[in-house]
Amino acid sequence: MTESATEAALRVSPVATLEPENLPDVDNLVTEDDAPVDNFASEKQQRLLTRSLYSSWAGPGEERPFLAAADVGLFFSLYEPPLVPDVFLSLDMTVPEDWWAKGHRAYFFWEFGKAPEVVIEIVSNRQGGETDIKMEGYARMGVPYYVIYDPLKQVQAEALRVYALRLAPERVYEETDPDLLTGVRLGLTLWQGEFEDRSNTWLRWQDEDGNLILTGAEQAALERQRAEEAEQQAKMERERAQQAEQQADQEHQRAERLAAQLRALGVDPEDS
Repeated sequence: MTESATEAALRVSPVATLEPENLPDVDNLVTEDDAPVDNFASEKQQRLLTRSLYSSWAGPGEERPFLAAADVGLFFSLYEPPLVPDVFLSLDMTVPEDWWAKGHRAYFFWEFGKAPEVVIEIVSNRQGGETDIKMEGYARMGVPYYVIYDPLKQVQAEALRVYALRLAPERVYEETDPDLLTGVRLGLTLWQGEFEDRSNTWLRWQDEDGNLILTGAEQAALERQRAEEAEQQAKMERERAQQAEQQADQEHQRAERLAAQLRALGVDPEDS
């Protein structure tokens, strides 16, 4: 029976963590090679995906932390080269305090105890192996959701495809709806708009209700708009209060004039 995306996201077996004395020696592992990011578009897209989470997302709930990163290696085994996704998201994890220590510079599975929930690959060319080598590697690692964003449609027919991991009888990915990654409480969508003065189609996170996870700039702009709207509303209420006061004063003056006219005619207005 095919396992659902929900089951795949919640039931992937965690990696056993090791006691400190049993941790492997990582001194000779290359955790960073100082290679530059391949293009401006990918770099900006990566920052949009990671920064928006830290700017506006409260996490998966109940004050649970999360770790989002770009171009950081995932080390599943000492004997296999790492995979380096453009972006990954790991729930209930934080960056280690001593992040300069060799054993904490990358995402070592034996340190974190599990795979990230989501990995995202941004296709730059046809040689990246996103649809075969990397897909097989992330499945072997047990990553519940694998995302391929191919803005130029170089390796797939659609710009965005999201895959959920099926566990049995073997670990393979099956395409799923990008709108909601069950268990992560996030979805993905393509959005046409402006980010850092660049108008383009962007891959964006969205919440369970389909609302975009905003960047810090968007959040600040929204708060300014709300403040301006609140000020405008307060101004309108002040104007209405002034108009009501003026109308009440006019009614009072009209009543005084009428009373004076009645007294001039010998009529006591108090008796009317």
